[in-house]
Amino acid sequence: MKGVFVTAHHVIEHDEECKACKGTGLFSGISEGDGLAVVCNRCTGTGCHHVKIEYDDFEGRKIRPNTRQVLEVNPGVMVGEGNGFKLTDYGGMSYDDWLAGKPFERGMEMRKFTCPVWWYQSADYKLKPNWAECVGCGSLSGCEHFPGKSECWARFDRELETA
Repeated sequence: MKGVFVTAHHVIEHDEECKACKGTGLFSGISEGDGLAVVCNRCTGTGCHHVKIEYDDFEGRKIRPNTRQVLEVNPGVMVGEGNGFKLTDYGGMSYDDWLAGKPFERGMEMRKFTCPVWWYQSADYKLKPNWAECVGCGSLSGCEHFPGKSECWARFDRELETA
């Protein structure tokens, strides 16, 4: 049958020495003083850990139905259509562009909802600005500059252009 993938399912099972207790069945951590141990909760005292790995052969990336927009990361913002917002308001790119292998570019960040520091601490830490006015602001959405985050994004873009 043309175009139909038959994916093999595999199961690997084995017993191994419990890594938590090193096969002793007993665990002694920072809470247990000298000469005291507790029954290992990983192997329930047997010293043996049973491992069962199940997987399917990878035959290629599958289509994800009903996906229209792809974000590079989500730094903790509730996203979705509704309440006056469209999927494109959160940045990212179309699912078709993502499937075609297009890279995420500047401007595709979640600029309406995050500042550059907030975004890049999740997306690409080496691009995260290290601005003095951001240090010690606690919650990024609570930063005194957050309401004017579009100015922060403009500064970020300027600094990247000159870097």
